[in-house]
This record gives sequence, C-alpha cells and structure tokens, in this order.
Amino acid sequence: MANEKTKQEKELTVEERLKTLYQLQTILSETDRIKTIRGELPLEVQDLEDEVEGLQTRIQNYKNDIAKLQDDVQKQKRDIEEAKARIDKYTEQQNNVRNNREFDFLTKEIEYEHLNIELAEKRINEFSKQIEQRNSDVATAEENLADRKHILEEKKGELNEIVSETKQDEEKLREQAKKLESKIEPRLLAAFKRIRKNARNGLGIVYIQRNACGGCFNRIPPQRQIEIKMRKKVIVCEYCGRILIDPELAGVKEGEEMANNTK
Repeated sequence: MANEKTKQEKELTVEERLKTLYQLQTILSETDRIKTIRGELPLEVQDLEDEVEGLQTRIQNYKNDIAKLQDDVQKQKRDIEEAKARIDKYTEQQNNVRNNREFDFLTKEIEYEHLNIELAEKRINEFSKQIEQRNSDVATAEENLADRKHILEEKKGELNEIVSETKQDEEKLREQAKKLESKIEPRLLAAFKRIRKNARNGLGIVYIQRNACGGCFNRIPPQRQIEIKMRKKVIVCEYCGRILIDPELAGVKEGEEMANNTK
C-alpha cells in the first residue's frame, strides 16, 4: 500500500498537486469558518471551569481554616478549665499553709493562672473574630461560585448547541481533508501547513487577483504571472510566502476575483 501511494504521488503533475492543495485549502477554510462561529466560547468555558475549581478550592481552604480555629478555641477553653481547677486547688491549699512563704507562693501561682485565663480568653476572642471573617469569606466565595456556575452552564449550553449544529458538517469536512491530504506529497503538505499556520486567515495557497497576490496583495511581476499560469512548478509569493496559483486553476473566472475575495 505504501508503494502504491508513493507511486500515485509521483504520477501527479504539478498542476494536479496545486489543484488538490487549493481544494484542501477551501475545505480547511470552511472548517476555520465553523471554528470562528464558535468564537471564544471554548476558551470562555475553560476559563470558567478553572475559576469554578479555584473557588471550590478556596472555599474548602476557608472551611479548613474555620475547623482549625474552632479546635484552637476548644483548646483555649480546656486550658481555662484546667487553670480554674488549679486555682481552686491552690486556694484550698492556702487554707492549710504552715507559713507566709507558702501562702505567698500559692498566691503567685493563683495570679499566674488568672493571667493564663486572661490570655486564653483574649485568644478565644481573636480566634472568634477570625472565624467570623472566614465565615464571611465563605459566604462571599459561595455566592461568587453560584454565579460562576450559572454563567458556566449558560456558556456550555451555547457551546453544545453550536457544536451539535456544526459537528456533522465538521466531520464531513475533516474526512474530505484527510482524503485530499493523502494525495499530496508529504513535503509539499508540510510546507503548506507551515505557511497556513503563519498566514493571515489561515490561507496557505491563494490565486492571483488583479495582478497581485491574493494573500498580501503585493503586485506580482508579469513574468512571474506567466510562470504561475504555466503550472510547471510550485511558486510562492516573495512577500508573504503563500503558494500562488492562477485564478482559472482555482475555478475562478476572470472578473470574479475581487467578488470572491469579499465573501
């Protein structure tokens, strides 16, 4: 099969190659038109999906912060209860001291535990404020998330509608393009794709319009035009690098060039 394909490619004349290439360009341009109809929707959908994922992660992080802060609050409350228990114990011991030194020592311990309680209460107050702020952050993020999800569903609906309308046509065009590509020698096809990728409007091959390149509209010398009409070799525009063919090979009659270009 590979040998037969190679033989078929070698048997194609330059004219046949150029004509096949132009047919491929026509199909690819139609595919580009379909993609243009979709516009930026695929990118918008992707951006919205990323944004939704980011908001969900942010909300989860906020909730993790809240859980940790709540654990910190509970720890401080336990510390307060333990400090109160020690105060009760020290107060009771004061009733059984043997001298003033022991009493003063216990008094200092009680004062220290009261300071610990004050510090714990201060921390609880700080943690509570942080929890309140994080709850507010969660509410704001969830509101934004709901909004983003709503817009995402709308955009997905628009995209799915357009895709369903154009999918069948696009598949047909893709199959037609695949068949044509198999007829074109790999080196010429690769060159065409490279030119098309870098060219305006994805045009890799154009026909002469009013003595000028149909891509960049720079004037083509008369001798060059004659060579193009002879169809003996592949000729590219010296200004933009696009492959050039004569209008007749493109199926365009004289006087129709500009009309076709404005479609």
